[in-house]
Amino acid sequence: MDLNQIFKTPNPIIGVVHLLPLPTSPRWGGSLRAVIDRAEQEATALASGGVNALIVENFFDAPFTSGRVDPAVVSAMTLIIGHLMNLVTLPVGINVLRNDAHSALAIASNVGAKFIRVNVLTGVMATDQGLIEGQAHQLLRYRRELGSDVKILADVLVKHARPLGSPNLTTAVQETIQRGLADGVILSGWATGSPPNLEDLELATAAANGTPVFIGSGANWENIPTLMQAADGVIVSSSLKRHGRIEQPIDPIRVSQFVEATRRSVSEKPAPKPVSSFTVH
Repeated sequence: MDLNQIFKTPNPIIGVVHLLPLPTSPRWGGSLRAVIDRAEQEATALASGGVNALIVENFFDAPFTSGRVDPAVVSAMTLIIGHLMNLVTLPVGINVLRNDAHSALAIASNVGAKFIRVNVLTGVMATDQGLIEGQAHQLLRYRRELGSDVKILADVLVKHARPLGSPNLTTAVQETIQRGLADGVILSGWATGSPPNLEDLELATAAANGTPVFIGSGANWENIPTLMQAADGVIVSSSLKRHGRIEQPIDPIRVSQFVEATRRSVSEKPAPKPVSSFTVH
């Protein structure tokens, strides 16, 4: 995956637009216009603050399903993302929670989005939605069937979940890339707003052997100089919200602070050391 080609930088900052509850969600407010207005405000704040890309997710639709979302969610997200792509010129990604990668890929292919995030691409994770099984086999064939070049960024040992069994992080990264054919991998902490530790990022980067590794949660302007020493890019939201509170909208000032801290840390980043190749049988 060529990060420069998609994001125009080798170290992208991807800001998240958390959509307000969508139709069929328990907290759906009844006005799609209100959802669009909030999404446009967040996308504008992220773009003006200097992020390199957006990822849009139905974050406030909890509790999530472990399978396919309702068609109303797919149509609403398609409509909203179309609005955002007319508003900003940044590359856009899609995450349909909890793990509806097929819907995300379908939306992305039709609106011209560049990438999707998949929480569980390979393996089996025990989550608050029950057991979620990776569907790399079906998803990669669906992408080919659509004639799509949308990239797949896959979480490894995703947050808010525990693996069945006790897979080694190195093995999990290798299998996600080599057997699941992920274009990039994402490493998070244990929950939303919780960062991965530096040692795990270093292990993941070594195991990824050149495939991009993204920080998936918990990054803020204070810890990003440390975390970016062992990652290629970052997906960020919570710390960019007003007062740092997840339910609040994006704060443009916080975005600017984070972008400045990240870019400074990247400019000071040492050249990568060569890593040996890995093979998974």
